Amino acid sequence: MQEDQRLHNELALGLLLFFGVTVVGTVGYRVIEGWRWLDAAYMTVITLATVGFSEIQPLSDQGRIFTISLIFMGVVSIAYIANRFTEAIIRGYFQERLRRRSQQRLIDTLSQHYIICGFGRTGQQVALEFAAENIDFVVIDASAEALMERGAEAYITIQADATLDETLMQAGIQQAACLVAALPSDAENLYTILSAKTLNPNIRAIARANTAEALKKLQRGGADAVISPYITGGKRMAAAALRPQVMDFVDGILTGSERSFYLEEFLLEPEHCPCIGLTLHQAQLRSQSGALVLAIKRADQTLVPGPTADTALQAGDLLICMGTEEQLRRLNQLMGPIRHRPPRKPRFPSKS
Repeated sequence: MQEDQRLHNELALGLLLFFGVTVVGTVGYRVIEGWRWLDAAYMTVITLATVGFSEIQPLSDQGRIFTISLIFMGVVSIAYIANRFTEAIIRGYFQERLRRRSQQRLIDTLSQHYIICGFGRTGQQVALEFAAENIDFVVIDASAEALMERGAEAYITIQADATLDETLMQAGIQQAACLVAALPSDAENLYTILSAKTLNPNIRAIARANTAEALKKLQRGGADAVISPYITGGKRMAAAALRPQVMDFVDGILTGSERSFYLEEFLLEPEHCPCIGLTLHQAQLRSQSGALVLAIKRADQTLVPGPTADTALQAGDLLICMGTEEQLRRLNQLMGPIRHRPPRKPRFPSKS
């Protein structure tokens, strides 16, 4: 990014220098020879272009000295521009600008997409999971080397500081559904969360925390969920040691692109779902779709684990269901189809 900015500034300086020489030449001929502005400009252009045309009018001695100086200035400015232009071509400056413009146009068309801030080990894993579920997302990282070396060329990327408002706006923060802050330091993650919540108060923000103190601060800063890799990793390792079969099953339905079973959330909205007011037995969701309702989260955040056939479905309920791809598709159709609670709509892997 710094190299591109340097080349941009130097190319702009070269063009400005050439324009300045043209203005100096035009004014010089006007003052020294007393020519019309058009004649002065024409003489300046043919002199700088070194096309070999003769003078449009006889030059005085002062005019010839000025012409010699003008030629030297023109050669220097043109050589500088040619040198910068050649370097820009070698470094792929113009191709990179075209790629960025193309990606920016693509970002501008996104809606309800995800933003990953930081492409370290955590960010890479998040990107792999999003890609496995065909979710639209944008990766932000300040390091060009990190984006190139870690395989980010397959994703939509922005090389910039994720803590800056202008960077988040470039990533479409106002239309995004969720932001994942996985930057190296807790301070950067906190700044990013604060900026994201300021620009889009409705966005779901998930942050990485390295310490227990940072976990609390990120929660106070507006993060909807804060994940500590060390705490979570320790819990997973303990569970894998104590209940290995359970962990294998849970991992098999939560992550990866080759799963047999999936977990999905469904929000019951009155304008879309015909099952509101019915019990699970009356709605016949299991018998018609084959999907299993594992739990229901009420609108008041009350959790109903393992709902029975007599459990009533209410407006605002969030159903946590498990099933195959086809079972969850049928369940989605039975419910209206309904709209998924933000941050995203229900997504299923595309059929091969």
